[in-house]
Amino acid sequence: MPAPTPHDADLPLSGRHAVVTGGGRGIGAAIADELARLGAAVTVMGRGVDALQATAERLRAEHGARAAAVACDVADEGSVQRAFAEARAAFGEPYALVNNAGQSAAGTLEDTSRETWDAMLAVNLTGAYLCIRGVLPGMRAAGAGRIVNVASTGGLRGYSHTAAYCAAKHGLVGLTRALAHETAKQGITVNAVCPGYTDTGMAAAAAANLAAAGRTPDEARRLLLRGIPRGMLTKPAEVAAAVGWLCTPAAAAVTGTALPVAGGEVP
Repeated sequence: MPAPTPHDADLPLSGRHAVVTGGGRGIGAAIADELARLGAAVTVMGRGVDALQATAERLRAEHGARAAAVACDVADEGSVQRAFAEARAAFGEPYALVNNAGQSAAGTLEDTSRETWDAMLAVNLTGAYLCIRGVLPGMRAAGAGRIVNVASTGGLRGYSHTAAYCAAKHGLVGLTRALAHETAKQGITVNAVCPGYTDTGMAAAAAANLAAAGRTPDEARRLLLRGIPRGMLTKPAEVAAAVGWLCTPAAAAVTGTALPVAGGEVP
């Protein structure tokens, strides 16, 4: 793993390699942008190759960053193994892993099929487990590393009609806390960032579900915002700023936390 260059004090991730799953759009693309701004070489992974390539090209153009797009289905162990081998070949062992890939589904528990239940766990929880296994040996060998799991306020509280999603995100927070204990003496930090409703396609889908239940678009938006003291959706860049700081050397003493980025919705 390359060491940071000493003249890049304003680029704390200079010489480091960061992997962002679900990095083609929304929060993941914003996180990739922030890590590149901080000096990292960034590998964005996901299933939408065109979006990943567009993100990587933007990172190269706007930040002069080394950036690569790698196809990966985080729920498929073979795909994860191939993707991380490709990432290591490009930029070396990852110093930072951001498990951002996620998926949501709405419905009562009784309406949630076993297929949907398994899919929520596979993408939101098992995917993080598989990706962590892809980087942890290298981090242990280097005596340094940052793992940030993008969970949700749904990992800290419950929401109606999202039992499978909340169960998976609660599991991700539990994984974060357990792994933080395992790695605390090895220079590795493991944290979760828990966004509330964020101005992405996922929030738009939630509003659409409310509208389909008979709400007007304005009513649907008010319902999304009513529990947020700030009265507005979180911006992807705000989530990315929290993730970026957790990946820097300055955050070395912070591990095992689940940080809400949700405008006061969750204390």
